Amino acid sequence: MGFLQDKDKEHIRSMFKDLTGEVKLILFTQEIECQYCRETRQILEEVSELSDKIKLDVYNFVTDKAIAEKYNVDKIPATVIEGTKDFGIRYYGIPSGYEFSSLLEDIVDVSKGDSGLSEQSKALLKEINTPLRLQVFVTPTCPYCPRAVRLAHKMAMENEYITGDMVEATEFPHLSVKYNVRGVPRTMIGEDVPIEGALPENEFVKRVVEAFKHMNN
Repeated sequence: MGFLQDKDKEHIRSMFKDLTGEVKLILFTQEIECQYCRETRQILEEVSELSDKIKLDVYNFVTDKAIAEKYNVDKIPATVIEGTKDFGIRYYGIPSGYEFSSLLEDIVDVSKGDSGLSEQSKALLKEINTPLRLQVFVTPTCPYCPRAVRLAHKMAMENEYITGDMVEATEFPHLSVKYNVRGVPRTMIGEDVPIEGALPENEFVKRVVEAFKHMNN
């Protein structure tokens, strides 16, 4: 049975009419010892069938190790959304529930090559000039999580030094423990600075830039 119903497909097709450039969905997976790898592949296959501008590449996390390393993918299931280049957008875990909307909106942004951030945010982000990883811990049932995920991904699009990871907390419990995730969304700026909850764009960007400056003093 398919993940998407016919009415969902129609809605997504109309959304994908806005696609301008090619988008590549890159999935890293394996057959065994991977919760939700099969379901993630099914979701991406069904989505990629809804526009001729979307291509799906599937790699084995173990046997295609060199490709996984190229994208700095260190856990699975992992999805990369690539446009004219790799913007640093990552999904670790299944992009289902509320996060499915994040996936679709990211595809549209990447196709257009535009983060959609405000001019003020774009100017602030120019201050980040060395690699910075944002990890947004989520669960599929969290209605506030997509805002944080989308902001992290928009920031990754805007600044080549930023990588934005969605991390599905229940699929990676060791990371949830490591980063003290008690509620979602919880965004880790680098290894040590957390943001709790979903903030408005200007506040989120400001907090990330301030944390970056503090970390690099």
